[in-house]
This record gives sequence, C-alpha cells and structure tokens, in this order.
Amino acid sequence: MAETVWSTDTGEAVYRSWDPVRNLRLRVHLQRITSSSYLHCQPAAQPGKDLIDLATFRPHPSTSGHRPEVDEEEEVVIGWQEKLFSQFEVDLYQNEAACQSPLDHQYRQEILKLEDLDGRKNRRIFTYTDSDRYTNLEEHCQKMTTAASEMPSFLVERMANVRRRRQDRRGMEGGILKSRIVTWEPSEEFIRNSHVINTPLQTMYIMADLGPYGKLGYKKYEHVLCTLKVDSNGVITVKPDFTGSRGPYRIETDGEKQELWKYTIDSVSSLAQPEEEEREQRALRDLYGRHKEYLNSLVGTDFETTVPGALRLFVNGEVVSAQGYEFDNLYVHFFVELPTTSWSSPAFQQLSGITQTCATKSLGTDNVAYFSYPFTFEASFLHEDESAGALPAWPVLYCEVLSLDFWQRYRVEGYGAVVLPATPETTG
Repeated sequence: MAETVWSTDTGEAVYRSWDPVRNLRLRVHLQRITSSSYLHCQPAAQPGKDLIDLATFRPHPSTSGHRPEVDEEEEVVIGWQEKLFSQFEVDLYQNEAACQSPLDHQYRQEILKLEDLDGRKNRRIFTYTDSDRYTNLEEHCQKMTTAASEMPSFLVERMANVRRRRQDRRGMEGGILKSRIVTWEPSEEFIRNSHVINTPLQTMYIMADLGPYGKLGYKKYEHVLCTLKVDSNGVITVKPDFTGSRGPYRIETDGEKQELWKYTIDSVSSLAQPEEEEREQRALRDLYGRHKEYLNSLVGTDFETTVPGALRLFVNGEVVSAQGYEFDNLYVHFFVELPTTSWSSPAFQQLSGITQTCATKSLGTDNVAYFSYPFTFEASFLHEDESAGALPAWPVLYCEVLSLDFWQRYRVEGYGAVVLPATPETTG
C-alpha cells in the first residue's frame, strides 16, 4: 500500500464569505488505523518527512471477536451550529434531574425524540454549539502558548474576561429609550466589555469520542477535531484547515491502550445555482445603486462655477500676536476693504472681525499678546480691462489694536494697514 502523507499543519485558516453562514456544510470522516503500539516498533521516517505505510499497520485479528465496522469508521455531514449529541450527553440528559436550564430540557426532548426514531445516526462524531457550556469554558481557558508552565499576563487575564460573543443589547426599559453618551460611574463588567472591540462572534466545535470499543461516553476520551468561528463580518476561522488535497490529520490517544486515528474535514457546501447568483448580483447592484444615490444627495451635483472673465479670491488668515504696546488686555479689530466696485463678496460674507481680549505675556523685554485668531473670506473681481498689463487693485486689510482697562474702558493703541499678498506669506 502506498505511503500516506499526514497533514501536520494544524494552524488556523481564515476565509471570507458573502453567503449566509447557514449554508455551510462540512463532511467529517473519522477512521481508526491501529493501536499505537505498532507505531513505536517501526523504523524512523526519513528526515523532513512524516510518512507512514498504512499497509504495515493492519490490526491482527482479535481473539475476542471482530469489532463492528460502525465503531471503526464514521462519516457525517454537519451544518453550521447543527447539534449532534455525544454518548455522554445522551446518558446525561436521559436523567431529568440532570437538566438545570431550559437548554438542557430542550436537549432532553430532542434525545427522547431521537430514541423514538431508531436512535442517533452518529456514534463517535458529535458537536458543541455556541450555546453549550463547553464553548463558554473553552473561551475562558484558552492558552496563548503551548508551554505547560505558562503564566498568563495581566493583559491575557483581562482579555480572557472579554467575551467576544453576541451581546444582549436591551435599548428599551419601561418603554423609554435609554441613551447614555457618557457613563460617569462604569462598573467592572462594563469596563471589561468596552475595553476592546467587541465583534459578535459565534463558535462551534466538532468533536470525536475516541474511547475504546464499548466504552463510549467518557469525557476523558473526547478530542477536538475542528474549531469553527464566524463573526458578523462574514469572516470564517477554521482550525485546522480543510483537508482538501492534503493528507489526513492524525490523533494519537494517550493511556494504557494507545490508538492511532485519522480524520479529514472537507467543505461540501452546495454551490449557488446560476439563477441564484444572478438574483444576488441584481440585489447587490440595486444596493450599490441606492447607496450611490444617497451619497450624491449628500454631496450634490451642482457645483458653483466662476463667471467667465472673473477672478475669485479666497483668503485664510490668522491674527497671531501683538507686541510693543504700553497697556495690557489687548484685542484687535480688523476689516477688509474692497478697493473698487469691480470687487464683490457674497451677501453672507463678513469682511470684519474682533479678536478675544488677551493678557500679555513677558517675552524678553517685550510684552506679547497671543491671539491665534483665524479668519477667512472670499471675494470676486470682474475684469473691465482684459489687457495683459492691467492688474486689479488689491484688497487691503486694516487693523486697529485696542486695550481694555479695569473700568472696562477701551483705548486705541495703534493702527495698521497691509495690502493682502497675492501669494501665501506671513505679514507682520
């Protein structure tokens, strides 16, 4: 028999899907190979390879009788969040006293119904869904490394308390909409849940009961075959990855009677029909079209254009500081003069302004008042003389510096005027 290459890469694989996750279907095939005691007697594999000749590991006929084939090999097709009960759960929930939650009672009813329908179809392969207690425990007990002596840091402990799960958001209480922008006294739970981005996440575990023949239903024989996580953005995380064309994964059990198992995981989700794809494309085009119309309504399609032959001037300036004046508590009154009737500004435009009153600060031998007062305006100039040498008269900025005394009386400290520069620069 030809050598089989085992797949040893059990890391995570990430996929993104636009389809509903309920369409996800996985085929899991589990098969017992032999007792691992045979494995240790074989010569070492070639360097760089992990190869095993399965023909040399055929179990010898047992004197106690032949095991049922159903116990040696199993294959099931599992949907997203589909619950397959283990033998442990079947034995547990048959006892009504063990049911402590509504979910337990629901599982009990489903198990009783399965017993009436000739029992379960699965024997060793089962699942833990997002609602099961096992999923909650695994999220809080995950290690960051494979070291047995790992000591979790403060950040790891904090992150372990953050459940990246679908939260129960209750926006209504007593018929009144609760809207808190600022929480003045946050609780510890609020801090834990709000410290990181809480993306809604659902988890599912595909498990296998690898107990010896006739001893199914013991927790110590449960092994995780595959972990699936799906968030609200359509990101699917699979650990380990789908088998595909690679070799199967292997599990070597512990204990007195070690055994070797192999399993494969393949995606068997049905492909969309051409008419379904066309319908989806039409829906996406309609959605994108509506979104484009919405953006156009926000931006608008009518842009203001300059009148032919006109010059538009946009000025962004700042009154930075004033120094060299005798008194304190200075402020500046400024205005812009448009020199000729050829200049105009919009009706809503203000061509004057007053800064805040500013106390001076000693800087060397001078007392400086820092205003940092920005201003902006626009104006238009319509050319009357379009000859190449004709230049328009430019707007002038006039400033008046005043001071305010203790009795709220103002004094004129000085005047100034400057022609607005045609290029960006700093004017004293």
